[in-house]
Amino acid sequence: MIKFFRHIRQKLLEENRFSKYLLYAIGEIVLVVIGILIALQINNWNENKKDLAKEQLILKQLFSEYQNNLKQLDEKILMRNQALEACNNLLNQIDNPTSAINQDGFYQSLWIIFRDPTFDPIKNDIVGSENLRLIQNDTLVRFLSNWSSEVFQVQEMELEYQKFRTEILMPCYLRLGVARNVNNNLWKDGYTPTEALDKKSISKFTIKPTRKSVDLTKVLADVEFEGIVSQVITTHQVTNIQSQTLRNRILNILDIIAQEIEE
Repeated sequence: MIKFFRHIRQKLLEENRFSKYLLYAIGEIVLVVIGILIALQINNWNENKKDLAKEQLILKQLFSEYQNNLKQLDEKILMRNQALEACNNLLNQIDNPTSAINQDGFYQSLWIIFRDPTFDPIKNDIVGSENLRLIQNDTLVRFLSNWSSEVFQVQEMELEYQKFRTEILMPCYLRLGVARNVNNNLWKDGYTPTEALDKKSISKFTIKPTRKSVDLTKVLADVEFEGIVSQVITTHQVTNIQSQTLRNRILNILDIIAQEIEE
């Protein structure tokens, strides 16, 4: 092809037809430019196709991750709701003392409020990396960019409860002398944690109750214990309000991703 064009140019020059040669040269340049533009367009199309394929992989990965995040967050919300119910049961016994205390129910409630629900979502490297530019939905990009700070607001409350549990709840729990009975009640019939990886696994241990005298009437009358129970209610309730907001954010993210994923 190059030889063909060169032959035409040579023939025009030999015939001294300069004007036609000039027009021909311009036409040849135009053809070259068009060829380059077409090549660039094809290359851009190929690159865009690759980027779209990468975006789909990222979206599918995100969808799976946020489904798992939602499942874990729901477990933590459930654990706090169970603790709220346990606290209300304890406060009811505190406010209405009777000689016939349901010991199993009392010890079970104590264990439930002693648990430590913590949300630890899956961490990915999409935000802050060049992969974020592959996501075309601006709303999704904004949600993903704000995700870490929104999670922190929940985790901040959880850290406060961890500190409260370690520095206040645990010392009171031990001072009241009920720790062994609580743990015995937990394991004697088998126990599977709400957050267990294997929900079908049931573990049993033999601890046996303490041989020392434990007066649950005095435990219920303990003013520090009463204050702790009421504080657990407030802390878990506030954390669940934050968690519910985070849950709605996850649902929004999943909804957007589901619309963006190609069938």
